[in-house]
Amino acid sequence: MVIGILLHDWVGELKFLSPWLIAAMLFVTFTRVKVKELRLRKIHAGQLGFQLLVSVGLYFLLTALGVGEVVSQGVMICIFMPTAMASVVIGAMLGANVGTMTTFTLLSNMAVAVTAPVLFSFVGTHTDLPFLTSFWMVLRRLLLLVVAPFALAALMEKFAPKAYDYVHRHQQWSFYLWVVSLVILMGSTTNFILEQPSEAILTEVVLALSAGVICVAQFRIGRWWGGKCGDKVSGGQSLGQKNTLLAILLAQSYLNPLSSVAPAAYIVWQNLFNSWQLSRHKENKKE
Repeated sequence: MVIGILLHDWVGELKFLSPWLIAAMLFVTFTRVKVKELRLRKIHAGQLGFQLLVSVGLYFLLTALGVGEVVSQGVMICIFMPTAMASVVIGAMLGANVGTMTTFTLLSNMAVAVTAPVLFSFVGTHTDLPFLTSFWMVLRRLLLLVVAPFALAALMEKFAPKAYDYVHRHQQWSFYLWVVSLVILMGSTTNFILEQPSEAILTEVVLALSAGVICVAQFRIGRWWGGKCGDKVSGGQSLGQKNTLLAILLAQSYLNPLSSVAPAAYIVWQNLFNSWQLSRHKENKKE
């Protein structure tokens, strides 16, 4: 994040690589998912309903209250964005059910691939276009970003198991791809923020603070719902830890680009929260 901010003039020019890096990262992480092992549970229905319905509901509520389009979009994307694949790793360290989390992570990403084209056809920068035109603009991007990596991983598992196992054994590749993507997107976001007039500073601060509130709320609500379903850790991590890189890319492409400040700030908040959780978990184990 610091490198991306400091070297924004250079790395920001590499923004065109972001979709390919994110797709490659998801492909590597999808090889960790065994389709036959996926099981839908009660916990997933509540999590998915929150992700899709609360995000849209809050957007329309905030716009109706006169909060402003940019802040409303920032709040929406922070809830609507799918669960991060890395959440499974952190969840496992905290004692979550890995199978439960893996299933929802895949479900969450696929749900965004299906619903985002419809949502962004009515909310965002392409609402003046015919519905089918706007729908296809978003869908073709998400087919590349989410659906194609999963389909490729599933086909490789069936028809090229040796290659699949090789990629599966090298999950660290996804970390390096994530780092490069993060540097580039932080650089392009910094460039965008610096280009904004001074009047936008207040909006940026509100977006950053809103992301913090939403981050903590999603972790807490997820743990509450997970507790009712017998796995509070899975609930908290699945709802709270988000694929912020995909959210930034979608916000910059289809919403008011300034709204991308919210998911960019969410990166900081969720990593701070995860660090606190891991520290607390370690202390509890010592006791």
